[in-house]
Amino acid sequence: MPHSPEDKRRAVTRLRRIRGQTEALILAVERGEDCGALLQQLAALRGAATGLMAEVLEMHLRETVHAPARPEEDSAESPDSITEIMRVIRPYLK
Repeated sequence: MPHSPEDKRRAVTRLRRIRGQTEALILAVERGEDCGALLQQLAALRGAATGLMAEVLEMHLRETVHAPARPEEDSAESPDSITEIMRVIRPYLK
C-alpha cells in the first residue's frame, strides 16, 4: 500500500489509466473488433497492471526490508539492494 501522498496519487493515477484501458477493452469486445486488436489492448492492460505491481512491490520492499541498521548510517554509500532485487525481479513480472 503506498503511504506517502505522492505515492498514493501515482498509484491512483495508474489505476485510473488501467480502468480506462479495461473500459476500452470492454467496448472493443462489444463492437466485435478483430482478435489482433483485442490482443494488443490486453497486452497493454497486462503491462500496466504489471508496472503497478512492480512499483507497489518496490515500495513494500523499501518499507519493510531496507531499514538501515543504524539511523546514522548513510544508505547512499552502500549499494542499493532493493534496486538490485527489483532489477532481478522485473523481468519475471513481464
